[in-house]
Order: sequence, then C-alpha cells, then structure tokens
Amino acid sequence: MLPVLLSIPHGGTKKPPELEGHLSITNRDLFDDSDPFVIELYDLGDKVQRVIKTDIARAFVDLNRSLEDMPPDNPDGLIKSKTCYDKPIYTNGKEPDDSLKTMLVELYYNPYHKTIQKNITESGLKLCLDCHSMAAVAPFYSPDKNSSKRPTFCISNNDGKTSSQEMMEQLADSLSKSYFIDREEIFLNDPFHGGYITRTYGNNPLPWIQVEMNRDLYLKSPWFNEDTLTVDPNHLKKLNKQFENSLELFFSKL
Repeated sequence: MLPVLLSIPHGGTKKPPELEGHLSITNRDLFDDSDPFVIELYDLGDKVQRVIKTDIARAFVDLNRSLEDMPPDNPDGLIKSKTCYDKPIYTNGKEPDDSLKTMLVELYYNPYHKTIQKNITESGLKLCLDCHSMAAVAPFYSPDKNSSKRPTFCISNNDGKTSSQEMMEQLADSLSKSYFIDREEIFLNDPFHGGYITRTYGNNPLPWIQVEMNRDLYLKSPWFNEDTLTVDPNHLKKLNKQFENSLELFFSKL
C-alpha cells in the first residue's frame, strides 16, 4: 500500500437535495464546471493509504475554498453564484440565503475537512495529493484566463511552502515517465500555485502537492463523446494505471 493520502474534492456531479427548486444550471454547464472523471483518473482504492472524495458537485459546494471565500467578492467562491464559465447556477430570486448556505457548509463542507484533519494524523503517511483536472484552455474565472495554452500537468506547492522542491521534481519526473510525456510539459506552480486545501494542510505536518491534469488527455477525440458526455472507460483505466505507476515510481525513489 502506497503511503499517500489522495484528496479528490471536485469529482462530484450530484445536486444537493436541499437546493431543489433553486437551480437553473444546465447539465452541460454542470459538467463544464466540474473536474470530470477525476475519481476514475485518480482513485486508487486500497492501493493507497487513504482516499477522500465527495459526490457533491463543486458548482454547489466548493471544498477547495475558505469559509470566507463567497460571492459577491468571488462569484466562483465556496457557495458560487456563477460557474467558472460565468454561467448562472440559480434561478433569479432563488439564490441561497444565509441559512441555506450555512446548512450546505455543515452538511458537505465541514465533514470533508474534518475527514482530512482526522486522517492526516495517521501513522505511515508520507505525502498528500489534492487531485484535479484543468480545462485545456483557461475558463473565465481562472488565474490564467488570458493565456492561450496550458501544460499537460501542473503540480504546485504554494511556491515552496507546502512540500520540498525535491519532492516536486521527483513527482514531475515520475509523471513524465509514467504518462510518456516530455518533462517540459509538466509545469511547477504555473498557472496554479495550490488551492485552499493544499495551502491549509501543506507541511502541517505532512507535505501536500496539488496535481492538475490537462483534460486534453481524455476530453477529446477519439475517447470523448460530446453528445453523451462520456469517455471510453478503457482509456480512463489506462490513465488511472499510469497515475498508479507514477506514485510507485515516486515512492521507490523517496
């Protein structure tokens, strides 16, 4: 069993039942706002020490945000007013009030973070990874929305604050070899520097690294069906195995 904790906060697609009657978001917009298929890409089950994930979509409760990160200051905050592509989530006049926001935080946000806090005290763990995917072209709400192209992977440690540089280089080399991509296609802390989960728990006490996989690796022809929003399951299994190989290679050299 690999001594790693995998956090997958943006893999859910479920609408909270508490929001029934409030929503106007389309299924396509919900898909575009999520990290599609990241559970299939990253969940290694009992091959790793711990996997933490959710079935609730980030469009409704974003677990990778602070409690203070809310609209209107940030429409893409914890309880969003719009998707990352600037699409509406709620019917006019049906946006969650403070009472409903508090309920969503207590039901979905707090349990995820309490599970992280409980599990990072387990003995034997050597690394935690916050696992994501990124659109091939930056969406409206993103740190690099004026850039034209993203790398195949971006791994980040809040510019050196949440893990060592040696770990970052070793993980980049392992991803490069396991996915058969040039090392130059893996960027460090560019365009992302590490989200709320990585910044909060990194080096406190365990090292954390955020991993972002470019969706061009699976949301394109011949694997992706635009009409049904599905991906060839054999391709997802191949990418999942390559992720497993990456971690085995990483820990073999740690």
